[in-house]
Amino acid sequence: MNHPDPAPAVSKSLRLRRLLDSPRLESLMEAHNGMSARIVEEAGFAGIWASGLTLSAQFGVRDNNEASWTQVVEMLEFMADVTDIPILLDGDTGYGNFNNLRRLVKKLGQRGIAGVCIEDKLFPKTNSFIAGERQALADIEEFCGKIKAGKDSQEDPDFCIVARVEALIAGHGLAEALKRAEAYHAAGADAILIHSKLPRPDEIVAFAREWAGRAPLVIVPTKYYSTPLTVYREARVSLVIWANHMLRAAVEAMQAAACSIHDSGTPVHVEDHIASVEEVFRLQGAAELAAAERRYAGAQRPDTSAVILAATRGQALADLTEGRPKGMLSVGGKPLLRRLADELKKQAVNDITVVAGYRADTVDLAGITLVVNEDHAESGELWSLACAASRFTADMVLLYGDLLFRGYILRDLLDSDAEVTVVVDSAPILAPPSGSPDLAYCSRPDDRSLLAPDIRLLRISSERPPKGVAPSGRFIGMLRVRGAGRDWLTDALATLRGRPESLQLSLPDLLNHLVALGRPVQVLYIHGHWLDVNSLADLERAGDFTRGGSGK
Repeated sequence: MNHPDPAPAVSKSLRLRRLLDSPRLESLMEAHNGMSARIVEEAGFAGIWASGLTLSAQFGVRDNNEASWTQVVEMLEFMADVTDIPILLDGDTGYGNFNNLRRLVKKLGQRGIAGVCIEDKLFPKTNSFIAGERQALADIEEFCGKIKAGKDSQEDPDFCIVARVEALIAGHGLAEALKRAEAYHAAGADAILIHSKLPRPDEIVAFAREWAGRAPLVIVPTKYYSTPLTVYREARVSLVIWANHMLRAAVEAMQAAACSIHDSGTPVHVEDHIASVEEVFRLQGAAELAAAERRYAGAQRPDTSAVILAATRGQALADLTEGRPKGMLSVGGKPLLRRLADELKKQAVNDITVVAGYRADTVDLAGITLVVNEDHAESGELWSLACAASRFTADMVLLYGDLLFRGYILRDLLDSDAEVTVVVDSAPILAPPSGSPDLAYCSRPDDRSLLAPDIRLLRISSERPPKGVAPSGRFIGMLRVRGAGRDWLTDALATLRGRPESLQLSLPDLLNHLVALGRPVQVLYIHGHWLDVNSLADLERAGDFTRGGSGK
């Protein structure tokens, strides 16, 4: 049987041409390196504008052709390699005369770039918003020669050359802009980009009305960005370019982070408000490399799961928990349990089980497995944990459902290679805690050393410490078990559930049992930066914590 040949893949150049020719208003978003290009594609844009301003800015130089065209093309290659959508290069003036443009077009085609936009100014160019009215424009005939040279040099018939008209920027008026656009169209330009520096689109709309759709029309509403898209549609604009927003957003975020870290001497206050390292790895394609390692190098790493204990109502929160458990209380616009799940997923802990009890029907969270402790009114944490026994894995994090914490705590916990690791806060307890103090006594106190020694848990107690005996800190309700630790946990649960008092046993009781058996329980010391929610005062502090407050 003969099988038909598969349909040929649609080239990026053809996809750009279709965007220009589309009867709908289409849009491109600026990108200036591989990372930003991938983000633009993931956001749903159909194409990328490789902005001359932002490409030069990410090199740290001015938008005056100070970055060479070979440097620009090298960056474009990275951008094209990590995306499947077309890229239109802001090619400034073509980096020289017709001969420079011929070579540029060939190199862009070789690297899978869909098109180039050139502007009718003189080389070296200066950004249009810097003294634009004093910038000289190119001779019309000379610029038409550039366009013809570029079209004659392209090897892909769908490669697009967009001619950018700067007459309005330079103050020459509508008639000159139309004259130049018509000449560039006749010379072979696939589209016209008309530019304006006014804060209103009046010049653009007037040009579009006179242009009357003779060729696709492209605009860059950097100054008149608040104009509704309906205005552009009615003016028969083909393509809108958002020309510098990715870089500008990054600049403000980087400035804020740098100042915060410099002023406070620590990144703790910004870590939870910036992308995680894992998200950077994802955008870099780390998952694909991991899959390739499994296929070609046999590399395997067990996934980490999580069990969140959230069966209690939270009586101290009064009427707030009358119809829902405290894990579903909103903190900073998001339920506590949702915040916990999001923190776990930031660290690639995606297999999450929540043990609910009181008003379990209100625990409505995507991406989790819900287990119900039907005896929640009479039982404690140990009983809830046993309800999730079928969900245990070889590597898992156990934690209370009312926790807030800075992301580094979970990251450090996941870096531990011990079979059982508990998180203990060594910061002084300045006020009586609203819940159980869960005082931890460890083999040695926290000396805040850079190289943490091997510290073991001795016991956890909620009793007032004996005179002259100081606890090492407070167990925060977070631990990790892996490897043999999972078996120790399972055996301990089976033993403790056989005891008469089993319904009332807690997670600290389980840890104390492991220690009594001689099982090594490693301690991970932290110094604040967490919060549990047991009272109305805690709930108020939790709101501040999510906005960057210090917590405990």
